[in-house]
Amino acid sequence: MSERPVVLVCDDESQILRALRVILRDAGFEALPADNGEQALDLAAVHAPDAAILDLVLPDLDGVELCRRLREWSRMPIIVLSAVGEEDAKVNALAAGADDYVTKPFSPRELIARLQAVLRRSVSEPEDAVIRADGLEVDLAGRVVRRDGVEVHLTPTEFDLLRVLATNRGRLVTYRELLSTVWGPGYSDDMQVLRGHVANLRRKIEPENEPPRYVKTDPWVGYRFAA
Repeated sequence: MSERPVVLVCDDESQILRALRVILRDAGFEALPADNGEQALDLAAVHAPDAAILDLVLPDLDGVELCRRLREWSRMPIIVLSAVGEEDAKVNALAAGADDYVTKPFSPRELIARLQAVLRRSVSEPEDAVIRADGLEVDLAGRVVRRDGVEVHLTPTEFDLLRVLATNRGRLVTYRELLSTVWGPGYSDDMQVLRGHVANLRRKIEPENEPPRYVKTDPWVGYRFAA
């Protein structure tokens, strides 16, 4: 990561785009602005930014599709901006590969806190263990997951969820504990984002058309890695 992390920002409202550039600059980031999805894709390909902040409503393609297309080749952390009432769009964006979301109107402090959190989660950790269970292999040092020998592409947040669960194999990890560990203490009640990411993780690692083999739910309490 560069000394001043580069953040791709995409919003078709010029006022918000200007505000994002100022907020990021004041927080020690360099903004890479785009006012439509196609321009954002081009900039991402050329400059390889460290993270992205994307509006869900764009003039050419929506933020969900933009997330999906970025995730075809990039693992950079993605935060989406959504208006109040766009709950389905938030869930769809998480399913398409977004790591977090911020609701408009947003607090600059909240936005920067969430950006710093997703960037922290995307940095490789100095671990060397490999966890193997029922055909699933979790390489903690390389942040690589394989199922039956085939690599499974996870977002940084999805990997961190799996890491916490797998390193606590068999133990119930409460919703609050997962949120606090992966997102930070300030997000201990954000159940919507947790459920969305767990659903994405299961879709990628669990066998199709079968009950969950790896990530089990303890209703109303939490999850456990049960393999």
